[in-house]
Amino acid sequence: MNHPPPTRSLHRFLPLLLAALLLAGGCAVNPVTGERELSVVGEQWELDVGARQYAPLRQAQGGDFVLDPGLVDYVQGVGQRLAAHAERDLPYEFEVINESVPNAWALPGGKIAINRGLLAEMDSESELAAVLGHEIIHAAARHGAQGQTRNLLLQGAVLAGGIAVGAAADDDRYTQVALLGGMVGAQLINQRYSRDAEREADLYGMRMMKRAGYNPVGAVELQETFVRLSEGRQSSAFDAWFASHPPSRERVENNRELLAELGASGEVGRERYQRATARLRAAQPAYDAYDEGRKALENEEPALALQKAADAIRIEPAEALFHGLKGDAHAARGDYAQAERAFSDALARNEGWFYHHLRRGMARNELERYDAARGDLAAANQRMPTAIGHYLLGTIEQRAGNRTAAIENYRVAARSDTPVGQQARQRLDAMGITGG
Repeated sequence: MNHPPPTRSLHRFLPLLLAALLLAGGCAVNPVTGERELSVVGEQWELDVGARQYAPLRQAQGGDFVLDPGLVDYVQGVGQRLAAHAERDLPYEFEVINESVPNAWALPGGKIAINRGLLAEMDSESELAAVLGHEIIHAAARHGAQGQTRNLLLQGAVLAGGIAVGAAADDDRYTQVALLGGMVGAQLINQRYSRDAEREADLYGMRMMKRAGYNPVGAVELQETFVRLSEGRQSSAFDAWFASHPPSRERVENNRELLAELGASGEVGRERYQRATARLRAAQPAYDAYDEGRKALENEEPALALQKAADAIRIEPAEALFHGLKGDAHAARGDYAQAERAFSDALARNEGWFYHHLRRGMARNELERYDAARGDLAAANQRMPTAIGHYLLGTIEQRAGNRTAAIENYRVAARSDTPVGQQARQRLDAMGITGG
């Protein structure tokens, strides 16, 4: 029997698919531009995705920055000042992620994050307002929903009761251990926005800056910096930002033209920004040492990692990350007692991030302190479920004779397409549980 080529078959059904999508969602008005657009997801989807994915995505990308609450309050204040002038009323939230990679992102529903590393690269409040304003427009203009609509048109499927999504592609060391398969939020923040979406975010973000009293020159200065870095590739650390927010000379010129129209007046806030970021800037050599220590661990040089951790702690002893690096270096050398102490020091400074709970639980498991390990692993999984966390919990529960709890944890771990997931499936098979 002859079958038509797949592309011909797909083309034959595209009109039916498009009609189904139009019936499912229809057209929606872009709240920022006022233009009508095809959409298969509504506002409730945006609000639900943002609320559900915001916390786990921050966990997966480094956890919240807690070293300087004053800086976090400052960033949130700038964000809320801008949001008060947004074209769309959403429950806007702004958080700072404790990650050196210079990046920022927005989830649907107004959930916005900016990395510590990007804050360290900027020089004024108007530049910060340009970044946050850009992300506010992405949320307000429904760019995430538009991207989801495009994905669905390409996938050609809407599943009953939900939307078909693939696993997010992310090379970050923390998201690799997280059970992020099918996480809509991870897919959304890693997608490359369309050229029109980037232009809208620049244009309307600058106008919002002006309404909020900021000098929109910050948007021009920011784009000029990004173009210079991208063309010279002076910093590969900006690759995450470039991937989702590709800079171009055209964008710089467009921003300059709009600046001429809007006028280069308003607050720049350079001194205010310098004061707000003073502690972060003073600690930058410590974060540089930390990043070097992480690279040393990747290169299987735990002694060098320990040295870099000590350097970082000497400069800024209150940062939990540095103690966590020390713990990872000790664990790499097989010194789990020292690792446990270092992870405890990290948790004493920031107990909110899953990673240090997970790593202390792993160290305690190696030390056969199973009850203590159980508590740590459960705390880690509550914040960010991981295959290794659930697998180790399964082994602890199985050892304690808690068969039902062991099976539940192995089943979660078995969903991961990793060696740990394979081990979990083997454990289930040995327990006579088929189908994982």
